[in-house]
Amino acid sequence: MTSLRVKPLRPDRFAYDGLDRVIHERARLGLLTSLVAHPKGLPFGTLKQLCRLTDGNLSRHLQVLEAANLVEISKGYAHNRPQTLCRITLQGRKRYLDYLAIIEQVILDAAAGIRAESDSKGASALART
Repeated sequence: MTSLRVKPLRPDRFAYDGLDRVIHERARLGLLTSLVAHPKGLPFGTLKQLCRLTDGNLSRHLQVLEAANLVEISKGYAHNRPQTLCRITLQGRKRYLDYLAIIEQVILDAAAGIRAESDSKGASALART
């Protein structure tokens, strides 16, 4: 019976310090994803629908994102009606992409763990035969 050698991991390997707490919240992640997909920006009402948020909830999350310089909010008029337009900033785009890189690493680490577990179960099943 062969034993699996496990490479020693860095002590902080799974700390994922790069997860940005401002972005990680579900509603704000949805907002930023919507804005990354629409770089010219989206009106408040469209964001509200896309992310299924109430006016107050959307306003509060946008305040947090604006305070962190991740989005910019401009007020104007469209078709003689007041309109609030939200856009992701360059800094917001960079932080979002950095965040996605960390999430990608989380997924890769989880997949490797699942594969290793599956492989060890398969190896122990073979050893019994």
